[in-house]
Amino acid sequence: MAAAPVWSVDPRTGNPREQVAVEATAEEVDRAVRAAHAVRASLADRAVRAAFLRTAAELLTEAGEHIIEAADAETALGPARLTGELARTASQLKAFAEVIDEGAFLDIHIDHEDATRTPPWPDLRRYKIPLGVVAVYAASNFPLAFSVPGGDTASALAAGCPVVVKAHPDHPATSELCASVLRRAAARVGLPEDVLVLVHGFEAGIELIKHPLVAAAGFTGSVRGGRALFDAAGARPTPIPFHGELGSLNPVVVTEAAADERGEQIGTGLAGSMTMGSGQFCTKPGFVLAPAGESGDRLLKSLTDAVSDTEAGVLLDHRMRDAFVAGVRERAELPDVEAPVTPGAGGEHTVSAGFLTVPAHLLTADGPHDALLEECFGPVTVVARYASADEITAVLSRLPGNLTATLQTATDSADADAPTLLAALTPLAGRVLVNGWPTGVAVAPAQHHGGPYPATTSTSTSVGATAIERWLRPVTYQTTPEALLPPELHDDNPLNLPRRVDGRRA
Repeated sequence: MAAAPVWSVDPRTGNPREQVAVEATAEEVDRAVRAAHAVRASLADRAVRAAFLRTAAELLTEAGEHIIEAADAETALGPARLTGELARTASQLKAFAEVIDEGAFLDIHIDHEDATRTPPWPDLRRYKIPLGVVAVYAASNFPLAFSVPGGDTASALAAGCPVVVKAHPDHPATSELCASVLRRAAARVGLPEDVLVLVHGFEAGIELIKHPLVAAAGFTGSVRGGRALFDAAGARPTPIPFHGELGSLNPVVVTEAAADERGEQIGTGLAGSMTMGSGQFCTKPGFVLAPAGESGDRLLKSLTDAVSDTEAGVLLDHRMRDAFVAGVRERAELPDVEAPVTPGAGGEHTVSAGFLTVPAHLLTADGPHDALLEECFGPVTVVARYASADEITAVLSRLPGNLTATLQTATDSADADAPTLLAALTPLAGRVLVNGWPTGVAVAPAQHHGGPYPATTSTSTSVGATAIERWLRPVTYQTTPEALLPPELHDDNPLNLPRRVDGRRA
């Protein structure tokens, strides 16, 4: 049987653009993984790894015009958005080069022999080593920053792990272009090109997670797809870590004091955040608790005006468009649900933004309105109008895990409800915001992009310096002669690495 073709499709029309590749067979996936596994030792030199990532950032920037053109043709995200995303992707690569240079990610601990302790200590020396080949499943909504050259790839390579990327079918041409740039960067610094290998196809993704030489996986996508891969990773004869970002509602709570103080401003800010990128950000605020009464009415009036001014947009593919149209229709038809601005089909290839409202008390217990507490991918949010603080906490207690949770509180005066609500939101998410909006994830050392399931399948972050920790494991050497130790663990610290010696920072 001939291999299935991989087509690049224009989401603005639904028409095929060009055949980019063919789907990888099981044998081709096996060859890809074995090729990556065979060159893992080449990534042992930290200086070379850092040079590789910096060179990749440089070459991606140089090829920016072609990359942005390809990505826009396949995603309809627009040159402005993609220019920013490319800059973020390059900065991400350079940031992980700095992580490599610093060396703190090795988490070095040296405890010298101490017979006076009870029980006595032997000589113990601990650091972290790379897991091996990492499978990366590219995201649909970020064709650069969460795809072939994105954070999973950058952090895995920084850890010293070769990467096999399963391209997302929504942007195969962009994936091929970016993979070629990364492989060229590897060759330029003297690394084998197979430190980064690209495969296409649904079945290839299944074969990849099952391959015995794959040591870990990173995924960004749907709950259904991510859970299937997560289960497969755990069902292997040798289970592997699976770091998946699956879905998030990203709840927002607006206190009555905040709505009194600046309801119009909050409504406008919410509209901008929930429609950004046609609502296709994983941090889109998809559920809002706002007060009933006059202050909440002003907020909704502002939200209505701002969302009404939003033009129809194109989603990443027609499958997502159809799912959005069906999802908002199902929710809008529920009893006591209103649509001040009706979301749905904006045209044959587009969708229109909107929002739904519902009395919060209908969400405080299991019932027909539970669909309103599930993510709907696209430019829509649900505003639940609460009548009391008890309704807020009752609804929050029913929410699943999230990437973010936001509290909008009064800024000009004390807000008595703020401490209690912040405490209620904190267990729900990996990033908690006060008087901000969750769309936009800074690539910073203190960033955490993750959260309780189903936001993610692990406690790790996929953005920021500590994302590297996902691809490492600790190993301790006991009573080992220095001649046999890696230089990172020598007493004289020849590599000048940060570490703790006998419990103290050295």
